[in-house]
Amino acid sequence: MSDHDALRWRTASFCHPSGCVEVAVTDDSVYVRNSRNPSQEPLIFDYSEWHAFVRGVRNYEFDVALTDEAAGA
Repeated sequence: MSDHDALRWRTASFCHPSGCVEVAVTDDSVYVRNSRNPSQEPLIFDYSEWHAFVRGVRNYEFDVALTDEAAGA
C-alpha cells in the first residue's frame, strides 16, 4: 500500500465507463491518477500549476476532437 492510497480521491461525474481521472487535494498539492490503474504513481502538481491547468481547460485550450472510436463508443 502506497502513501497515496490514504488520500481522499475524487472522480468527476463526467467519467466514461472505460476509465476516468481521479484527483486528491492536500494542503500543498493536487494529485492526479488514472482510475483504471490506481496503483501507478500519480502526477503531483502544486496549486499554481493546477490552477493554470484548470484555467486552460475552462478556456478550451486543451479540447480534443475525439472520434467515436477514440471515445470508446
